[in-house]
Amino acid sequence: MIDFSLVETLRWQPGEGFIRLRLHLARLSRSARRLGFPQPIDAMARLDEAAAGAAGRLRVRLTFDAQGHIEVTSAAFVPLAPDTTWTVRLAETRLNSTDRLLRVKTTRRAVYESARAEYRLDEADEVILLNERGEVCEGTITSIFLDDGTGMLRTPPISCGLLAGVLRTELICARKAHVGRLTLADLDAGALYIGNSLRGLIRANLVRN
Repeated sequence: MIDFSLVETLRWQPGEGFIRLRLHLARLSRSARRLGFPQPIDAMARLDEAAAGAAGRLRVRLTFDAQGHIEVTSAAFVPLAPDTTWTVRLAETRLNSTDRLLRVKTTRRAVYESARAEYRLDEADEVILLNERGEVCEGTITSIFLDDGTGMLRTPPISCGLLAGVLRTELICARKAHVGRLTLADLDAGALYIGNSLRGLIRANLVRN
């Protein structure tokens, strides 16, 4: 029995609507097909209902389960300042690169919650996970990007055991990022960024334990 739901978290802004909407809906549909869920044909209508009448930015979360049920919640959203830098640390918790569900955004988040729990909130804004081979994968809520001086950001391949993030997909399609394996040594040799579709790209400072 499938005990999890697919999930998409979107940002809605007055005058613009849902940011990266097409990529979010495409990922939701692709994930549903991969897992044998019905297609989320009502997703757009439910999102529009959640944002109807809103006067300010929203964080909108949609879940979709194996029976085709959709739930949407929304809350006010305050974006990060452009010059924000997050402190990030490394988790002892490891991802298993053979776990294909890591490539799908779901409510099954025990491994990410375990990694986040390794540090207090005042010790780390985000926590980076490696896989069983010691390769850099992703944060608990973000994709990883490295500016290695080549003019394009480098981001780990899905095969390492990570989610195809919407911001990640957008940057790759726009040829602002390319796929390449990352080691801890690589992170020390370039400028680190993390990000997701809700918050955008964030400068990161990696603090070793």
